[in-house]
Amino acid sequence: MSTATIAPQTLTAKDFATDQEVRWCPGCGDYSILKQVQTIMPGLGIPKENIVIVSGIGCSSRFPYYMNTYGMHSIHGRATAIASGLKAVRPELSVWVVTGDGDGLSIGGNHTIHLLRRNFDINVMLFNNQIYGLTKGQYSPTSEENKVTKSTPFGSIDHPFNPLALALGADATFIARSMDRDPKHLQEMLKRSHAHKGASFLEIYQNCNIFNDGAFEVFTEKGSKLEETLFAEQGQPLIFGAQKNKGIRLDGLKPVVVELGGEYSADDLWIHDEKDFYKAQILTRMFDDPRIEGHLPRPFGVFYQAFRPTYEDQLNFQTEDALAKKGPGDLDKLLAGRETWTIK
Repeated sequence: MSTATIAPQTLTAKDFATDQEVRWCPGCGDYSILKQVQTIMPGLGIPKENIVIVSGIGCSSRFPYYMNTYGMHSIHGRATAIASGLKAVRPELSVWVVTGDGDGLSIGGNHTIHLLRRNFDINVMLFNNQIYGLTKGQYSPTSEENKVTKSTPFGSIDHPFNPLALALGADATFIARSMDRDPKHLQEMLKRSHAHKGASFLEIYQNCNIFNDGAFEVFTEKGSKLEETLFAEQGQPLIFGAQKNKGIRLDGLKPVVVELGGEYSADDLWIHDEKDFYKAQILTRMFDDPRIEGHLPRPFGVFYQAFRPTYEDQLNFQTEDALAKKGPGDLDKLLAGRETWTIK
């Protein structure tokens, strides 16, 4: 018998593409997100058969059709619940949830927060375009106040969700934000999400050019991006601006913008620490409307990362402990209960 070993196959981004026609509207931000996911997958070193993409309902939920891995296009809002069940019984798999602001924060909001608090080792990618795209342009849980849509002709009176603040409130152990129009940053955030042992929640600003075009334009366009965005890096001061001449300083617990080069230098600024839970709460709340004078820049990057046991690991430990103490058990005895009667 031959003892020769077969070298592992070297994968490329093309190996993760299927033969299915990608059917999103031309110009949709989903194309970029798909491209970046396919690009980073080979570098993760995971066999395709050990990767599973689970989605709910919405434009983003077509994702499993376009990824040459295992996958499931599930039902509205339940992708997180289905992925949780899969991870519980097959903890060795790399499980990714693709959801949207409507799917994951409206009908699926309850399932999302429970996946995060339970800390399954699952990667949640929430595509946020602040609109319902598949059902043709109704307002969503992240749409801004006074948003005029087909379902809110006089303007929405709902107060919108701040997805990362919600995730932090649910005790997620990894929260981050990126955007469809910054491929390098998005790739880095996807890699960081995967590397985290526990539930990762990555919000991705995604443009819906049909029903909500330009919702994030101020954060993505060259003329405004550097002035309106803040890219947080571990151990680095929070600096932004086209000339890198502005920074964030904490005045007590209040973040304020200061000019560098005069009274303040980089040494006076807030140093980003992904492990600081309390500062992460302040960072997630830097969610100002960019149209309001004196607003703070919108942060991107990893806001917070913590480590605690995952649900599936604790479940396995509990099962093994029960088996060690009580043995494999007997199903017939379990069904019969402690009291039985024999009828003659």
